[in-house]
Amino acid sequence: MRIVVTLVLLVGLAFGATKKKEDEIYLVKITPDIPYVYVDHKGVKVKVMRIQDTNHLLTDDYSKTSRPCPPFCIHPIKVDKRVKTVATVEVVKFMRDKVNSGKGIIIDARLPKWYYAETIPSAINVPFTFLESNPSKEKIVAFFKLLGAKEKNGKLDFSNAKELLIFCNGVWCDQSPRLIRNLIKYGYPADKILYYRNGMQGWKLLGLTTVVEKGNFIKNSQTK
Repeated sequence: MRIVVTLVLLVGLAFGATKKKEDEIYLVKITPDIPYVYVDHKGVKVKVMRIQDTNHLLTDDYSKTSRPCPPFCIHPIKVDKRVKTVATVEVVKFMRDKVNSGKGIIIDARLPKWYYAETIPSAINVPFTFLESNPSKEKIVAFFKLLGAKEKNGKLDFSNAKELLIFCNGVWCDQSPRLIRNLIKYGYPADKILYYRNGMQGWKLLGLTTVVEKGNFIKNSQTK
């Protein structure tokens, strides 16, 4: 018995030492104790981490500082007093703790062409225009069922609805605020909605992994 216990302890210590050594190779971590997380994106396991090149600069459209306002005006920190606004670390932890356990969903509220061009790992696309287009009752019910709601006596029951984390392009983009307001209008519990105000621009500014979809092919756009 003593030999078995000793062996288990040694294996555990060896695994811990290996994990610690592996974590130490990351120069640029997400937080001091989170070098990366894994999350599923449509059946593909994606490693979410930061770009390790400390000289890396954004060169795409998200490097722009100024856009015409209106319509691209800076949004306040709160989209609704009942909805919690979160920052990037909370998004990573939401992936790890909620998405991976099936308790939460990350929603990209942008139009499909932007979603398919590049998005945050594990995100599904619910364009902000969907609920603004007066969809049929059948489509509404089917949509909310995907988010964990149930239909009871002709009404939607959100008791077991999933937690949602919603984003769009950034602090100057109104697509996720519009979707959030419409979700609440249809009865989705505000306390089950999180607003990632920094959006894609904030995510990319920190060099975090994104996914690019082409057909069924998902490419991890960043490497260690």
